[in-house]
Amino acid sequence: MTSDANQTVRTRFFDTKIEFLKGVGPQKAALLNQELGIFTFGDLIQHYPFRHEDRTVFHQIKNLNDQLPAAQIKGRLREWTLTGEGNKKRLVAYFTDGTGILELVWFQSIAWYEKNLRPNTEYIVFGKPVAFGGRWSITHPELDLITPENESGGFWQPIYPLTEKLRRKFVDSRTISRMMKSLLEVSRSHIRETLPETLVQKYRLVSKADALWNFHLPQNAPWLHQAQRRLKFEELFYNQFRLIKNKLLHKTEYPGMIFGHTNLVKQFYENHLPFTLTNAQIRVLSEIHEDLKTGRQMNRLLQGDVGSGKTIVAFISMLFALDNDAQACLMAPTEILADQHYQGLKKFADALGVNICKLTGSTKKKERELIHKQLLDGSMHIIVGTHALIEDIVQFKNLGLCIIDEQHRFGVAQRAKLWAKNSRINPHMLVMTATPIPRTLAMTLYGDLDISAINELPAGRKPIKTVHRYDAHRLSVFGFLKDEIAKGRQIYMVYPLIEESEKMDLKDLMDGYESVSRAFPDVPLSILHGKMKSADKDYEMARFVRGETKIMVATTVIEVGVNVPNASVMVIENAERFGLSQLHQLRGRVGRGAEQSYCILITDYKISKETKLRIETMCRTNDGFEIAEVDLQLRGPGDLSGTQQSGLLDLLVANLAQDGEILKAARISAEEILNADPDLLQPVNQPIRAHIEHMGKEATNWSRIS
Repeated sequence: MTSDANQTVRTRFFDTKIEFLKGVGPQKAALLNQELGIFTFGDLIQHYPFRHEDRTVFHQIKNLNDQLPAAQIKGRLREWTLTGEGNKKRLVAYFTDGTGILELVWFQSIAWYEKNLRPNTEYIVFGKPVAFGGRWSITHPELDLITPENESGGFWQPIYPLTEKLRRKFVDSRTISRMMKSLLEVSRSHIRETLPETLVQKYRLVSKADALWNFHLPQNAPWLHQAQRRLKFEELFYNQFRLIKNKLLHKTEYPGMIFGHTNLVKQFYENHLPFTLTNAQIRVLSEIHEDLKTGRQMNRLLQGDVGSGKTIVAFISMLFALDNDAQACLMAPTEILADQHYQGLKKFADALGVNICKLTGSTKKKERELIHKQLLDGSMHIIVGTHALIEDIVQFKNLGLCIIDEQHRFGVAQRAKLWAKNSRINPHMLVMTATPIPRTLAMTLYGDLDISAINELPAGRKPIKTVHRYDAHRLSVFGFLKDEIAKGRQIYMVYPLIEESEKMDLKDLMDGYESVSRAFPDVPLSILHGKMKSADKDYEMARFVRGETKIMVATTVIEVGVNVPNASVMVIENAERFGLSQLHQLRGRVGRGAEQSYCILITDYKISKETKLRIETMCRTNDGFEIAEVDLQLRGPGDLSGTQQSGLLDLLVANLAQDGEILKAARISAEEILNADPDLLQPVNQPIRAHIEHMGKEATNWSRIS
């Protein structure tokens, strides 16, 4: 049989409808279709467990303790009784292993258990033991009759994603395991190898077939580890392979303007640059300029912590465009941030005779018409704005560089609209973020972009001093704030809620505003929160920026887009309610001037172990990249990236918080293969080619089985 014929047979096998698997049938298949999206053999074999329970050890009742996540006990069921009425009705059975008595409690499916339980019969019980009233109990335990297969224990139980409806229909992880065993027994000859033999040998990986078997039905802990390692490597390899392939295609298929002239840039450096650039800024500008000279469209992500100097890098990048008869635009997510950029850049532009404007939703009609005209005839060189920039009416004579700030606030479609503003040749793209991204997440989310990082603060900036205080210390904190105000400084006070919540014992914003008003009766205050109208927000913010108010009482709406150099203190109430990344972003609102700045984190005395780690990290370091790594460990990649981008974090097995080394190896391997054999023509790379061709262009995860 030819390889094409073999491929067809394998394809047909994994396309088989799940109802034809032994032990499933039409009724159970309909449930799996509806609840888990499992329609075929291929869908089932890729329904991976999210953890495995150790069933290799039996515990004794006399040795149970509260620290056990679960316990497996072998013993005899004595008797059971019904107790309670209505919603409190429950079935209680008494179980013994000779060392003590264990109560087994059921609140659901009572009639079924009454009918099927066997008195004076040996069972294996599994569940979370809880001590109550001097006796141990397990609620809704797993209960199995002892058989020759299970009486010695010695297995790992995979725990699968399920739904409540499946549980009600008695489809649990053990049910899925039995289905998986039936499938694996008949599918082994149909599972093809999807990695080149060179990679399998280099990293000592088990085969795909062995990995699937031992991930679903592990023989022992070492085999489970090897199965996980193999599947994680493969998943990350294909994730990186696709991103790097896209990056290479981009560099060969998307031409860009060549920005070779640098007259304006030199003029700015020599006569108008008000400070010395950091080494990191110089390095990043060099990387950007190299892109702009290649004749290929730049597609670069610029990471820079709050206050690291991304804006001046953006301006000099725009000058490269202007030097070569092209226009540049900078798009920001909010009017406050757009105005901040505009005000910051205008003084530089005016000094060079560069025409710059701002376009937002608030721009008057007459002013808009003039801007549209000047963009079209080329007399407007730089435009800073919000989503208003991507309106169809906004057209350019020759747009050469698009800069997008806080790029995670914009969708792919919105960014693509900027591309379309030059119909002749693609404008260069520079996307910026002030949210430091852990290296593993950056490789996965932005692996198709070139990445630059500004990882040092401008000269003269003093690190922000961060301290932790408890609620009881509020009076001393207020005393410190009065001293800072007396020095002419301004203060932010941030609260997690707008209105009082009965469920959470928090100081809400309005209560906070009143207490601050009482503590500082002669100090003018501003208030800012997300439920205010845009005009009211802008008015309050403008008052604070001008120094008319000394304390800004706010929610997290001030997290991004405010630059007040005179603000020297950030007080964060109920800091335990904020994530680490959010705390760092809020802290970045101060420390913009030359004076020493402070961040005060106020919490309740009772805080969790995880909260302590967050607070200690904030007090220990100002390094956003270090903070991002800790945040990744605490929260995981999905939360950090916000809305997951389809296919980029479509990971079934790998965990970016834990699998950085595997990701690094997978990326290096993908780069080496694509550099040496971009079209996958070498026989050794045939498994990759066959796998990708079969998965097709629409597949979101190339590691998935076919």
